[in-house]
Amino acid sequence: MGIQAAFVVPHPPLIIPAVGNGRERGIQKTIDSYREVARRIVALSPDTVVITSPHATLYRDWFHVSPGRKAVGDLNGFGAFGTRLETDYDEELTALISQRAYETGFPAGTQGERDPKLDHATYIPLWFLREAGFRGRTVRIGLSGFNPHMHYRMGQLIAECADELGRNWVHVASGDLSHKLLDDGPYGFVPEGPRFDAEITQAMDQGDFLYFLSVDPTFADTAAECGLRSFQIMAGALDGLSVRSELLSYEGPFGVGYGVAAFDVTGEDAGRHIGEIYLQNAIDEVARKRATEDVYVKLARATVERYVLHGETPTVEDVCANPERYGLVPDAFEVDGKPSPLPADMLNRDARAFVSLHTFGQLRGCMGTVSPAPLARTIIEFAVTACSADPRFDPVEPDELDVLDMSVDVLTDPEPIDSADDLDPKRYGVIVTRGVQRGLLLPDLDGVDTAEQQISIAKRKAGIAEGAPVRLQRFEVVRHV
Repeated sequence: MGIQAAFVVPHPPLIIPAVGNGRERGIQKTIDSYREVARRIVALSPDTVVITSPHATLYRDWFHVSPGRKAVGDLNGFGAFGTRLETDYDEELTALISQRAYETGFPAGTQGERDPKLDHATYIPLWFLREAGFRGRTVRIGLSGFNPHMHYRMGQLIAECADELGRNWVHVASGDLSHKLLDDGPYGFVPEGPRFDAEITQAMDQGDFLYFLSVDPTFADTAAECGLRSFQIMAGALDGLSVRSELLSYEGPFGVGYGVAAFDVTGEDAGRHIGEIYLQNAIDEVARKRATEDVYVKLARATVERYVLHGETPTVEDVCANPERYGLVPDAFEVDGKPSPLPADMLNRDARAFVSLHTFGQLRGCMGTVSPAPLARTIIEFAVTACSADPRFDPVEPDELDVLDMSVDVLTDPEPIDSADDLDPKRYGVIVTRGVQRGLLLPDLDGVDTAEQQISIAKRKAGIAEGAPVRLQRFEVVRHV
């Protein structure tokens, strides 16, 4: 009983003859490998096939598990009519996943379905399974905006529930690789595209699930992949198990990477609790950074920890009177002839500042002000709001503190500029203003390479229409880490 195997498969609609109309022969290796996967799954006679799909219902802060007794889908949207396909869901497993998630406070379940119809990333592996004779039940699960560790935990949750029910099951991780392999492809070319595909397919062939979790998010985003989080869930489903891994094929003739890989379970392996290894690596990395943080970041971190653990917001006076409580050195600086845990720059200067939080390489909160205020007080105020009141994120939890990376950006006075020509996204941040609407974007952000991108994102943050004229200002920052 338990998971018998897992497979990585792509989902190009043209691989289905009714869509491809002959073009599918351009990825014949992928078709052959897909049929081999389907043959292997049928030979295993699983009770249930769990499919994780990048195109199922997706939320930033929720893993959606498709509810109901069954679902249907087709490829009408791709011009292929008469392609209706139906699957029975494993209602008992779906219900248990949702129940265990609720009981443990894990953000997953059947609530929030937007479209019950099978998405194409689920339909395509099912099409091949049907062709091979599979008539069993399925579970369909979407991805989320959470970090890699949360996706791994989702896979663990699926496996725990399937084991509790005594299911023999197979995991199918649907996902394409880079969408930017060719200049004449539908999404263009970036050098990171083929490099990502080379690295991820090597990891597949070697069963290197730690790579799935550790790949740099900016690198993956630039490569425009869509399957990585699906693979991370799959890795969690195989937690603690030894696998025989095999890259069956890789192709990318149309500008999108298609990888097919198989992972046969061969037994238990105490050394393959990959999620624990990944988490410990993240903790160790933050510990290394903490050892060299400057006093600006030390104050922000002490504030976040005090607020998250005790619900208290420090005051500058208490920090100066009780520096050891906040991990500061009492006589590290001299201010007005007296020893101080904080420098004069923080105590006697008004400045604009932002506090940014990251976990596992992903933004976890960022808040600040463009209005000058006493710097130490500003750092404390926005360290609290970044960890508790950034509307994009839930409040930081105590168990995140060991993996919480942070920085403090102190801004120079904004200066007006005439156009994007006066911006350099690595050096300058930008402020866009239209009436009472104002948006700000810090400089030197991953994935922001042009002034036009800067302005566009700042407009979006302010709710300003893309083509609307705005007043531009630029600023520089001193980034404290």
